[in-house]
Amino acid sequence: MRLFYLILGLIASSLLRSQTSFDEKVTTASNVRLAVTNVGTFGNAFRGYRDGTSNESCEYPAGSGIEHLFESGIWIGGLQDGTQVRVSTAAVDAPQGYQTGNSGFEFTAAPGAQLTERSSLRDSPFFTPEAISQQDFVCTFTDRNLIIPGTSTPIVNHTNPLFVQVNLKTYNFNFSFSDFVVFVDMEIINLGNQGSANVIDSLFFGLWGNTVVRNINVTPPGSGGAAFYNKGGNGYDTSLHMAYCYDYSGDVGFTNTYVAQKFLGAEDKFGFHHPRLDSTFNSNYNVWQFNNPGTGVFQAPAGENQRYQKLSRGVEDDPCWTIDNNCGGGTFPDQLNREGNRSDLVSIGPFRDFRSGDTIKVAYAFVLANKLEDGNSYTANTEAQRAELISNAQRAQTAYNGEDANFNGVLDEGEDKDNNGVITRFILPAPPEIPKTRVEAEEGKINVYWTDNSERSVDPISRIEDFEGYRIYLSKLGFDVVGVPNLLEDLVQVGEYDIANNGFANEVGLDAIQLEDPVTFEGDTNVYRYRYTIDKVLNGWQYAIAVSAFDRGNDEQNLDPLESSLLGNNFRVFPGKAVNDDIEKSAPYAYPNPYYFGASWEGRSNFQEQSRKLIFANLPERCYIRIFTPAGDLIDEIYHDQDYKGEDIRWYQTFGAENSEENVFSGGEHAWDLLSSATQIISRGVYVFAVEDLETGEVRKGKFTILK
Repeated sequence: MRLFYLILGLIASSLLRSQTSFDEKVTTASNVRLAVTNVGTFGNAFRGYRDGTSNESCEYPAGSGIEHLFESGIWIGGLQDGTQVRVSTAAVDAPQGYQTGNSGFEFTAAPGAQLTERSSLRDSPFFTPEAISQQDFVCTFTDRNLIIPGTSTPIVNHTNPLFVQVNLKTYNFNFSFSDFVVFVDMEIINLGNQGSANVIDSLFFGLWGNTVVRNINVTPPGSGGAAFYNKGGNGYDTSLHMAYCYDYSGDVGFTNTYVAQKFLGAEDKFGFHHPRLDSTFNSNYNVWQFNNPGTGVFQAPAGENQRYQKLSRGVEDDPCWTIDNNCGGGTFPDQLNREGNRSDLVSIGPFRDFRSGDTIKVAYAFVLANKLEDGNSYTANTEAQRAELISNAQRAQTAYNGEDANFNGVLDEGEDKDNNGVITRFILPAPPEIPKTRVEAEEGKINVYWTDNSERSVDPISRIEDFEGYRIYLSKLGFDVVGVPNLLEDLVQVGEYDIANNGFANEVGLDAIQLEDPVTFEGDTNVYRYRYTIDKVLNGWQYAIAVSAFDRGNDEQNLDPLESSLLGNNFRVFPGKAVNDDIEKSAPYAYPNPYYFGASWEGRSNFQEQSRKLIFANLPERCYIRIFTPAGDLIDEIYHDQDYKGEDIRWYQTFGAENSEENVFSGGEHAWDLLSSATQIISRGVYVFAVEDLETGEVRKGKFTILK
């Protein structure tokens, strides 16, 4: 009965979201897959694994299955007209996650509003000069509505709004030196209330989050109930104003990562604000057991007064933060570095005299990192284990600082690089443009082609064309099915070529890869001037391929050589037979034959029986493949054409490219998942298949054997 009501609730919530202006997108430019909504929430409570969208919540590295966030959202609280405590929240502790109109989900978007995507990439369909990163998400929402826009349904317990509007932007860069972070840049605007000044004093802003680090390829989301969520260790870095979480005891060995929420900086009509610059401006940390209304310092807040107390005071100021003085089991950091399911809040303030028409700017970052080995236990959570997290957080801060090189909030002489008279933030040095690349799979061979567009790239800081060369990368055999996938670590450089005789890099030259006559392909407007061939690869196996461009760096600007994104230009390639023009002379066949369950190329997933893979090869351009029992009963029928991308079986969804268009096949092969048309598992034995060439009408038969 409980399951029935849960399903009913999910259906009702989905219907309500479809009737209102709720929109969700997932970042794809970097190595972080973070769900962002247009109502001030982040993550999706692992909803994507239940509703069929497959949207990640906060996966890092991309494709690894390591999730980091149940849900997150903004909190804003202050004293309205000097006395009335008012707090508006985008998300709170809720076991079901975001549900439109439920208590605590108090921000709404206008009817018809959606997340707008923008990109700084000139060949992107979302390109605009206003874009900050390779993938911006932009939205506007407010707490002023007491009723869900477009409906007559009141928002539960939302009766005292602050009357604010939030303009939110997220920035997602694809550079290798910043592909671990998603920036959150916000403007909070006081809308006023029926013509009043709506003065809000002692205003605090917070980013709430329920971080949960688990590998969903090892343990499906929510399996085991509450026990799935209570395996995290938490902490707070006071110098970086950063809360973090890691997997303490869940999928140890498959989740060697950290996730963090970090405050970067704020600004209002009185100037720039940061605890480093202003002793009256604070960054506060609070943490509590998820959805636990008990007592004590780790009690979950209930109601506006308790939420405002959490926003305005930090647990790190308690004596028990540094001294174990009968604190109930060690210092607070010691207690947090034990398994549990916790919510935390990184808040900043106070902002004063926030009046109608005023704007407050606030910036945070979600920072991800690998957990490093240092010889101590996995749960020690030492500074050495957090070294990459600390480094990534510092890089995120530097990117936010932008032109404010000395971080004093003032545009000093020599800092205005773009000559616009204001501090420009979120500036990263840029490598050359990603080479426009095409990959062709053949039998035992992969040909990689690319254009020369990278060679005309202009660095935004040095303002010069500083292209130097190209690098080609190939994954190791079996990278996709052994251990936890991490494409940046799985790719191995197999070639590097650079401009000769210019005093930089290896002086190898580009002649070895430059085509004497540029080539084009049907339906493709690009002109390819370079080719790199990879031989001796195995048919049917997956290989990841990437091509990058790198620059010379700039000693005067203290810039090291930079390389374009590998994640933004990778392909999954499956060598194999080309299209067979005459199946009468050369018969199609199946491999591996015999097939053994648990073949080495299949990997491990939560959908094991749907992730089998047998390949039919030497196929014509268009054909039907029919599989029969020895008695002649039809088991399955498959349509094949030369543009096949692996979209019809789950294996490629689990282990292939995130975008099936990036799966590259040879044209004459097609995989089957060993399931009948009714998705039944077939037993061991000998089976017959028939291939019908749809151009000629010819039919050829073959056999294969399945062994358990």
